[in-house]
Amino acid sequence: MEQVNFQATDGVQLNGFLYKSNTKTKTVIVSVHGMGSNCFKNREVAIAKTSIQNGIDYFCFNNRGSELARYLKKTTNGKTVKILAGTCYEDALEGYFDVLGAILKVKELGYENIYIQGHSLGSTKALYTYKKLKEDNNEILKNIKGLILLSLVDINTVMKCYLGDKFNFYLDFAEKKEAEGHLKYLMPSESFIHPISVKTYLRYLRDYKEIDIDDYNMVSIIDIPVFMRWGTDNEMTIYQPEELNQLVSEKINHNNKDINCIYGANHSYDNYEEELAKQIDEFVKLYNV
Repeated sequence: MEQVNFQATDGVQLNGFLYKSNTKTKTVIVSVHGMGSNCFKNREVAIAKTSIQNGIDYFCFNNRGSELARYLKKTTNGKTVKILAGTCYEDALEGYFDVLGAILKVKELGYENIYIQGHSLGSTKALYTYKKLKEDNNEILKNIKGLILLSLVDINTVMKCYLGDKFNFYLDFAEKKEAEGHLKYLMPSESFIHPISVKTYLRYLRDYKEIDIDDYNMVSIIDIPVFMRWGTDNEMTIYQPEELNQLVSEKINHNNKDINCIYGANHSYDNYEEELAKQIDEFVKLYNV
C-alpha cells in the first residue's frame, strides 16, 4: 500500500491509498466514499485485500466531502488558497472533479481497465461522473469497464419521507438563512442525518437536479457492466429489498448487471465486509477479460 497525492481537476489537493497486488496488473478499482466518511473504513480494507489477492489493484481516496468539516488546499493559476470542505460544506456536483482527478491519476500510473466504485453518496458521485463523461463523449470512457454502486441513495425522496410534514418547514428555514447571507450557518440537528450547512442542505433538497436520483431513474443511463448492492438492516431506502432489486433492474436495459441485497447487512455493511468484498471480486473477475 502506498500513499498517492493528486489534484482534482479544479485544483483541489487530495490524497488516498493505492493497494497493489503482486502482479503487474492494468486493472484497478477506484473507490469513492460517502457522506462524512473516509478511505480507512473496514469495508474499504476488506475489498482492497480481496482484490489484490486476485490480481486487481485498489485505489481509495479521501474526496472533498470526507469527514464532517475540514480545510483543503486548492491551487488555481499558481495560487494556493484554503477552502472549507467536508460533508457539512461540500457541493456534491464538485465530486465530479474529484472522481475525474482520481481516474486521471490512475491512468497516469499505467492502469487501463478502471472500475468506479461508490458507497452511498459516493455512488451518486460515481454515477454522476459516468453521466458527465457520456454527455461529453470523453475518451476516458473506453477505460471505464464497470460501475460498482453500493447502497445508492435517493437523498431527496428519503429526506421527504424522513421529515414528513416538516420537510417544507426546514426548506423554508434554509431559504430564509440564504436570503440573510448565512450559507455557512448549520441547520437544526433534526433537519438532516448529520450536521449540515444551509448551503449544502439547499443543494441536496432544492438545487441538485443533475444528481437527483429521481426514484432511481438515473440508473437507466448505465450501459456498461454494473454491480449494485444494498443492505437490509436500516438501509437508507423507502423500498423493501426485493422491490428495490426489481425496480432498479428494470431500469437498466442490458444483461451485464448484478443487482441484489446482502441480507442482514446495514448501510455500512458492518460485519458483512468480507461477503461484500467476495461478491465484488467475483463481479470484476467476470468482466475483467
